[in-house]
Amino acid sequence: MSDQELCRETYREMYRAMIAKDAKGLNTVLDDSFVLVHMTGMRQNKKAFIQAVMNGTLNYYSCENDSVESAVNGDTATVIGKSRVAAAVFGGGRHTWRLEQDLTLVKKDENWLITLSVASTY
Repeated sequence: MSDQELCRETYREMYRAMIAKDAKGLNTVLDDSFVLVHMTGMRQNKKAFIQAVMNGTLNYYSCENDSVESAVNGDTATVIGKSRVAAAVFGGGRHTWRLEQDLTLVKKDENWLITLSVASTY
């Protein structure tokens, strides 16, 4: 599998782990430096994000990818994923959002890890 494909697979694995509330899976794809920038501008580090997924502050139910594009430059990469995501977050009701995640990844020990995710709608 090419590095571009591995990066796209990392995006898919992130969503699989979010939906499954799989802390181990999230720890596997998120770098220790990971930061999520929510649509509101709120920032969460790796520990806070995983905790919010696990405790039900962030609930993800499904993800249907419209497009997942990646670009690799040495040991860094970007992924832009556009997906229809069913979720209930921060005490709100369940909705489906057209969610774009702009990811930055770094290659460490032959694994691609997400260091930054900036969420927006499309």
